This record gives sequence, structure tokens and C-alpha cells, in this order.
Amino acid sequence: MAEAKFVELVRAWLVSLPHDLKIAFDAMDDENLPRPVREVAAGVVAYVVSPNDFISDRNDAVVSYADDALLLRLALQQALGKGEDEDAFRGRFPELFEGLEENLGLCKSVMGDLMTWLESKVQSLPKLDYKGKKVAKYLDDEEAREQLFDDGLVFRTDYPVDEKTIADKLKKASTVTEVMKRRKAEEARTKGASARA
Repeated sequence: MAEAKFVELVRAWLVSLPHDLKIAFDAMDDENLPRPVREVAAGVVAYVVSPNDFISDRNDAVVSYADDALLLRLALQQALGKGEDEDAFRGRFPELFEGLEENLGLCKSVMGDLMTWLESKVQSLPKLDYKGKKVAKYLDDEEAREQLFDDGLVFRTDYPVDEKTIADKLKKASTVTEVMKRRKAEEARTKGASARA
């Protein structure tokens, strides 16, 4: 039962990813939000629009965007605290935030330690380099911000996932989890190799 709900949820999140990316841009640009929240939002925007994110399966566009859809929600969920401005921001986007805690709990119940692994990525988002610039630069530099915004526009225009493509590609949870497992193992090997070097 949980697996079927998970598949339905991930499908919906994949279809809404271009819209959700706009919400992350809004968080990045919202001067009322604390700076660390805005940096996480900028980091997740850079992560989503970057063609080199850490889980890519170019043979399967659907799966290669699943981590983006999950990480975007995890990042905003973790970054937004209990402040009045943060509550106001959440209130502007009920389509993303309502039931999010429960939905992420469902993901965790199906994905187990893969979800923990994705959660651990959130802390590194503000430290990401995107096109040779640190994420903070995209908050402080108008020209850099414009470039990121343009890349976001290209991403949303070229995004290859819709209700139809997803119905054919995503029928069971393992479609998503297998690719993430492989990537997690690769990352562990890379870290192990660089630790030994």
C-alpha cells in the first residue's frame, strides 16, 4: 500500500517540478526570509537546473529528475524554520507545503537509508558551485542571479516529463530507488578512493 502511494506521490512531484522550481526561486528572492534559508533555496535551484547533478540516468529522464523533486522539497522543509516570515512563505504555497511532513515520512518508509542519504545533501546545497560561482554569489550579484534565472527558464521549457511520459516510466518504487542505490554506492567508492589517495 505504501509503495503504491509513494509511486503516486513521486509521479505528482515530478510533474510539478517546474512549478516547484519557481517556488524555490521565490524563496531565494524573498528578502523577508533569513539568509541561510535563501542560500539553501539558491543551492537547490542550482542543483535542479544543473545538468550534472549527482543522480543522473540519461536513459531514463524520469528517474534522473526524481532526486531533484525530492531534494527540492527536503531542502525547503529543512531550511524553513518557525519564524513568522517563514510561516507566511509556507502559507503562500499550500500546494507544496500542505501534508509535506507526512509525505516525506512516506518517502522515508519506502526509501529507508536512501532518504537519509538525500537528507544529508541539504547541508551541502549552500556550498555548491554552479558555473564557477558559489551559491551565495547568486543572491548578491544581479548578473549572476539573471543567469541562474535564465537557466531555470531553459530547464522549465525543456523539461521532458509530463503525465503521459511518467505513466509509462514509473510504475514501481524500485524504478526510483535502484538508480539512487547505484549512485550512493558510486559516491561511497569515490569517497573511499579519495580518502585512500
